[in-house]
Amino acid sequence: MGFNTFDALLDAFTDYLSIERGLAYNSIVAYSADLLRYIEFCTESGVKHPAEVNSEHVRSFFSHLKNAGLGVRSRARYLAALRGLYTFALDEGLLGQNPVGDIETPKLLHTLPHVLSIAEVEALLETCSSEESLGMRDRAMLEVLYACGLRVSELVSLQLNDYHPASAYIKTMGKGDKERIVPIGEEAMEVLQHYLEYGRPALLRGRRSNYVFLNRSAGGLTRQGFWKIIKRRALEAGIGKNVTPHTLRHSFATHLLENGADLRVVQVLLGHADISTTQIYTHVTREHLQRVHDRYHPRN
Repeated sequence: MGFNTFDALLDAFTDYLSIERGLAYNSIVAYSADLLRYIEFCTESGVKHPAEVNSEHVRSFFSHLKNAGLGVRSRARYLAALRGLYTFALDEGLLGQNPVGDIETPKLLHTLPHVLSIAEVEALLETCSSEESLGMRDRAMLEVLYACGLRVSELVSLQLNDYHPASAYIKTMGKGDKERIVPIGEEAMEVLQHYLEYGRPALLRGRRSNYVFLNRSAGGLTRQGFWKIIKRRALEAGIGKNVTPHTLRHSFATHLLENGADLRVVQVLLGHADISTTQIYTHVTREHLQRVHDRYHPRN
């Protein structure tokens, strides 16, 4: 059996991702967007049927992406999508050859994440010391983000029933709709509890919402809204680094490893499916160890 059109092949693949792999809607949309760009390139190059594609067409596509200014990580993502598509097509007997079989993954530049020092984290948190409702909210958000290593999307989507103070943990839904349980430390829980008792009711003003963190209109915050908050707070703290919501997640992982946490435990806390994703933080901690060694060893 085979497919005469790219669209039919893509439809079959997305059905497979949804039904058999159980991927989240956003992941399927991302795969589809990358593959549609590939299909558009193929058809504009005169390739009319999926079976006509060879490795030279694929190489030309990646040269096109590079010339269009796409970085190494973006091109590696496209290659992962193509490998998934053609592996599926071969396994199902839809195509007889794999044109990406000998295409090498672009060499990733191992850029290390920006990380705050513990002193910088403290300075960031201290900018939210006011007892005004928005100050309490901002402090609670930053404390929870740093204490739990959440993604910003996980933070802003937290519901009241996701917080379990009696057991000191937060339940969150990560990538691929995978639920995980993350402990929350005493200090973060104390700040969060203070916000829930005093700051949040002031923002609600008698209205109802299931979101933990609210905007001025008593609705849930957006990722962009929190991005603006953390940028402003970093400026107030005098931090010269480029601070984003993900910076606190990076700092959470790095500080755990620097203090002796097991890599696999950090992997579970972050919700990484593959430990190789977590291993980038070992590069950061090695740099930290090197600096300590250079500073304190008597032979340096």
